[in-house]
Amino acid sequence: MAAIALGLGAALCWGLADFLGGLRARRLTLATVLVVSQLTGLTAVAIVVVVGGIEMPASGDVWPAVAAGACQLVGIAALYRALAIGTMSVISPISASGAAALPVIVGVAGGESPAALQIAGMAAAFAGVGLATRSAETSEPGASRRALALAGIAALGFGGFYVGMDAAVDSSEPLSSLLLARVTAIAVLVVAFAVLRPRLTPDSAALPSLALIGLLDVGANACFAIGTDTGLLSVVAVLASLYPVTTVVLARALLGERLAAVQTAGVAVALAGVAMIASG
Repeated sequence: MAAIALGLGAALCWGLADFLGGLRARRLTLATVLVVSQLTGLTAVAIVVVVGGIEMPASGDVWPAVAAGACQLVGIAALYRALAIGTMSVISPISASGAAALPVIVGVAGGESPAALQIAGMAAAFAGVGLATRSAETSEPGASRRALALAGIAALGFGGFYVGMDAAVDSSEPLSSLLLARVTAIAVLVVAFAVLRPRLTPDSAALPSLALIGLLDVGANACFAIGTDTGLLSVVAVLASLYPVTTVVLARALLGERLAAVQTAGVAVALAGVAMIASG
């Protein structure tokens, strides 16, 4: 049950972070959003590791965490940009369903055997996310080709993070592996800045929300890392990938976006899938 709760916690935190990140990326440059949020997340997890005296991974065990950090940065950058230029209700489920598919395949191929009820719950969760995040205005995709391509890149990045972090926690402490992944993400970001020289848009009024994005993101990372250390990768990854439901609910509550009947049904189906996974 702990792994299930952690998977759902990751979904909640990621959904909140993506909603805020997508909004901020519409007004500020992507580089600004990434710099502040990533540095905040790194600082937070570093403090926890140092204060807790958590041992860092041995030199031979660092590569899965390094790969996870690089993949996640690519995924976040692609998703925030896609959310900024495309339709949130189209982009979010593409990134979520694609990201969850890879760890499920890897987990089952590696010998994981979810119960039949959990497999049915995974299918229901996928279907629910797809329904809950459909556009209320039209059943046709409303995002540009560029936004859809970025969503696909985000899916691959997040899927790589799921698999890499799961491999990292097999041999190391979850939070120390997460710290290494965060350090890697910052290193990749520095290299990208040196090459691309993106424009920054300083805005002191936006700093608290950008910092919150970083805290929510690293909180989701921690929930996922600890969840895969205590439960099945295939189950935790599917639950964590319910984050688009959070984004849709926030858009309804805070932006006044109307939930169509199919979206309401999708939320119900997704929650039923979660119950099935938990019962299995």
